[in-house]
Amino acid sequence: MTQNAEREQEQQEGSAEPAGPPEIAFVGDITENASDLTEKLLAVPEGGECTLYFDSPGGSPYCALSITTLMIIRGIRATGVVTGECSSASIWPLAACNRRFVTPYSALLFHPMRWQSEENVQLPEAAEWARHFAKLEGRMDELLAELFGLPLERVSEWMRPGRYVSGTEFADAGLAEVLDLAQICADNRKAAAEESTD
Repeated sequence: MTQNAEREQEQQEGSAEPAGPPEIAFVGDITENASDLTEKLLAVPEGGECTLYFDSPGGSPYCALSITTLMIIRGIRATGVVTGECSSASIWPLAACNRRFVTPYSALLFHPMRWQSEENVQLPEAAEWARHFAKLEGRMDELLAELFGLPLERVSEWMRPGRYVSGTEFADAGLAEVLDLAQICADNRKAAAEESTD
């Protein structure tokens, strides 16, 4: 019996056993999806495994820090797969993954943190925001370097003034494995052909 047939049979029999580690998509702005992403990560048992798929331009650094913290303190053993873009704030949850995969077409934008405030902010408040963000930015860069196991200088080179890093370059830095999409496609076709002859 094929794996697909086994899964269908389990579903029909009302099996409560999951088919494998949960899969969670980080698609779009993580700020807009923070509640949903947090809920899905909380559904992963402490110390459990999951697979995260990334195609995100980023979002709030606070959301990124919250999600990353949640992954770390719950001991989630995540595999991160960059299917498209993983940029800006979305890089922090990727860094918290135990194993990472990219394609040669993946893009990762590293840049300094950006902040916004309300239109009518007064000068003292703006100055305090600038001071706070400068300190937070430095600490988050240190955390990113530690999670990736890179020297802080390397992270700083990518961050300032801001740089797109290709999937291949990211893998060459020892931070991920490259998925050969053409080979995977060929393997899938071969498996499908073998299934149809069984």
